[in-house]
Amino acid sequence: MVLVDDDGRELGTAAKATVHHRATPLHLAFSCYVFDPAGRVLMTRRALTKRTWPGVWTNSFCGHPAPGEAPVDAVHRRAAQELGLELDDVRCVLPDFRYRAVAADGTVENELCPVFRAVAAGPLRPAPDEVMDHTWVSWQDLRSLARLPWAISPWAAAQIPLLTALEF
Repeated sequence: MVLVDDDGRELGTAAKATVHHRATPLHLAFSCYVFDPAGRVLMTRRALTKRTWPGVWTNSFCGHPAPGEAPVDAVHRRAAQELGLELDDVRCVLPDFRYRAVAADGTVENELCPVFRAVAAGPLRPAPDEVMDHTWVSWQDLRSLARLPWAISPWAAAQIPLLTALEF
C-alpha cells in the first residue's frame, strides 16, 4: 500500500497486512459508485472474511492503488477482481476525500480516498471472498441509508452527502 502524508505526498509503501490495525498510517485508497443504465447504484455487502468491516453494506467497491499505479487504473483493476465487472465512464468526483474510522474491534481505517463514479459495462460476477451480497438501488434510497450511519460503512455514510451536494 502507498503511504502518504497529510498533503497526499507519497512517503513509501507497506504490505497491506501490516497497515490495517489500531495505529493505521495514512494511506492511499479509493471508493467507487457504479451505476447501471437505469441510473441505479450498486451497493455491496462485504464478505465476512474481509479484515475491515466484514458483513457491512457499502458503496459498490473500494481498493488501494498499487505503488506507481494511477488511481483510475486501480479502479478498473479492482472492479474486475472484486465484481468481475468492466466499467465505462470512470470519473473522479471527490478527489480530496479523506476519512478515519474505527471498527468495533479497534481496527482503524485512515485513508486519503478519492471517490469515483462509473457505469457498468457488462454483467456483474462478484467474487465471494470480496462480496457476500449485492443490490441495485436508487440514488434516493442510498441517500436515505446514509442518514442511518449504522446501516452502511462509515466511508459511504460520509461520502454520500458530499456526492449529493455535488448533484451527483
